[in-house]
Amino acid sequence: MIRLLSFLVALSLTSCAAVPPEEKDQPLTLQKISFAGLPGWNADSFENFADAYIKSCNRILKRSPERQFGPDLKWGMSKDWQLPCKKFETVNSKNPQEVRTFFETYFTPYSVAAGIEKDGLFTGYYEASLRGSKTKTGPYQIPLRARPDDLVMVQLGDFRDDLKGRRIAGRVIDGRLRPYEDHAEIIAGKLPAGQDKPLLWVDSAVDAFFVQIQGSGVVRLENGEAVRIGYAGQNGHPYYAIGRELIKREHLTKENVSMQSIRNWLAANPGQAQEVMTTNPSYVFFRILDKDGPVGGEGVPLTPLRSLAIDHSLMPYGMPLWVDIEVPDQNAPNITRLMVAQDTGGAIRGPVRGDVFWGYGSEAETMAGQMKSDGRYWALLPNTVTP
Repeated sequence: MIRLLSFLVALSLTSCAAVPPEEKDQPLTLQKISFAGLPGWNADSFENFADAYIKSCNRILKRSPERQFGPDLKWGMSKDWQLPCKKFETVNSKNPQEVRTFFETYFTPYSVAAGIEKDGLFTGYYEASLRGSKTKTGPYQIPLRARPDDLVMVQLGDFRDDLKGRRIAGRVIDGRLRPYEDHAEIIAGKLPAGQDKPLLWVDSAVDAFFVQIQGSGVVRLENGEAVRIGYAGQNGHPYYAIGRELIKREHLTKENVSMQSIRNWLAANPGQAQEVMTTNPSYVFFRILDKDGPVGGEGVPLTPLRSLAIDHSLMPYGMPLWVDIEVPDQNAPNITRLMVAQDTGGAIRGPVRGDVFWGYGSEAETMAGQMKSDGRYWALLPNTVTP
């Protein structure tokens, strides 16, 4: 995934801001409402929405009908979600009213809250752009690494339902799973012989760091070839936002921290940049993708402004979510639209926490980097599900 993006990397996949502990620790609560209670529900054009929803439906329809759909039973069974997916095949997705009527017929909206708090933190991520080479040459001295053969990633939910969405990773030594090398150790060359496998070489350690946070990117080679890379694995160490570290060291403030301000500080302080970046012990490995877009935690290519990274330990992939999110530009309207939960990320923790995928390019990078927004979302559940 992007991340697992999923690392999320997301990877999620991403934010320089942390979820307030008091919100992160609150239980996810749902309250049934009507579609009339969704702000802006009648204004969405649903452009490109079907691209995202159909990708999720294709995976949902392959699941066993009697399989639990999400991390707990409140989200119903796969069969509850398969009926709407089948019905959507007959919908003219180019007709906004037809899409709107479909959801009003087969789904019920529920406001999502952390305890009683309905507002939460929403950030953004994008598909990064890097300059690189297939060999170590000239300015291309920084490796993007392929997943080591000895890295074992464990989905704990495969063993216990109450651990769904949680993972650990490491290396098996003498029959026991041991912690893997952290970020600083990996870039210092401390992986075992044969396990340090450069995939591509890029010209910027900062770009290499940020593509790990984003979880995917496009590497432009000198011959003009574009190589798309995506998440292949993560070393199992927790994600730590270096924006928080720079605030702690009083280089930035909560008011001015953003991806751009962090980049600017790293560029202006090259002697300290690497040490600061390795305060995040998480490290992401990559693979070359043959798809048209970055792949999220759900295992499907992401759709700009329709794919949302969520806390997968609390919420299921493939669920439609109506969002109402402030944007950095105070003169611009809120992001009010239907999205699909298709990714996760190391910084995406809590019942009301989202990461908006903006796509590829300089505009996507600018918008994603500025997002540190208040917002809300509503889960659309099939009518046969009663949480």
